[in-house]
Amino acid sequence: MSFGQVVLGPPGSGKTTYCHGMKQFLTALGRKVAIINLDPANDTVPYEPNVDISSLITLEDAMSEFGLGPNGGLMYCMEYLEKNVDWLQSELEKIQDQYLLFDFPGQVELFTHHESTKKIIGFLLKKGGNRLACLHLVDSYYCSSPFIYLSAILLSLSTMLHLELPHINVFSKIDMIEKFKRLDFSLEFYADVVDMSHLANILEYAEPSPSRFKKMTQALCEIIEDFSLVSFTTLNIQDKKSMAELVKLVDKTNGYIYACSSPQTMLENITSADVDFEYNRIAAIQEKYMDNEEEEEDE
Repeated sequence: MSFGQVVLGPPGSGKTTYCHGMKQFLTALGRKVAIINLDPANDTVPYEPNVDISSLITLEDAMSEFGLGPNGGLMYCMEYLEKNVDWLQSELEKIQDQYLLFDFPGQVELFTHHESTKKIIGFLLKKGGNRLACLHLVDSYYCSSPFIYLSAILLSLSTMLHLELPHINVFSKIDMIEKFKRLDFSLEFYADVVDMSHLANILEYAEPSPSRFKKMTQALCEIIEDFSLVSFTTLNIQDKKSMAELVKLVDKTNGYIYACSSPQTMLENITSADVDFEYNRIAAIQEKYMDNEEEEEDE
């Protein structure tokens, strides 16, 4: 049995950078880590993949041979991988007993409703015997607009429901969160996804719309809040503590922490602090990356 992460997210959310940084971080903990590049458009990556889909198919080949565009080409590549999933399994058998990082493409259709990615992951879980957690990265810039933020929530929810994996939504690049625009609410609001009625009011104020759209927006916000299905944690890939806290969460989610018997691999070796409550952690990030800028502006 191998443990690992399925790394997903829209284009530009930092998936490849995450895989590269996470391998370095976990290697420092004493884990043997393998990166599986399943993005056929990833022709230049900062890491050396242990398994690379380009050995099977590339986006460029699919586009040139069948006259497809980038989106259609990516879908074809995933369908081709699904039909040749035995190739993937044989490649994974060469790197047994390693922690696995699966770097998937960024086209959102592939993990919100397209079936091939779901079937490939299902194969890895059932036939491959892997214990995987989904890391869904969302650029923290999405918090800068209520419209984009709502779309990020719906995207995360669609991904969770479609893939049916243990799931963690992550605001990446959290150190850049207020470089573009002052947020309407505190970071806790965006991370915990609470009080969606306030967001609905801002959406209506920012861009008045016909009543039917207003009702639809309010209904979506009520569903999200009533069922509490979506929440986010945060990540600064360059911050050691931020990485450590995310790894703790992932280890609980995919069960690695319960199977690990070697003390050298435990996160307690690199941080003496106990696991903070999520509220306190978000508050610390708010103070570090946001409150200082507010003070500067006030001066």
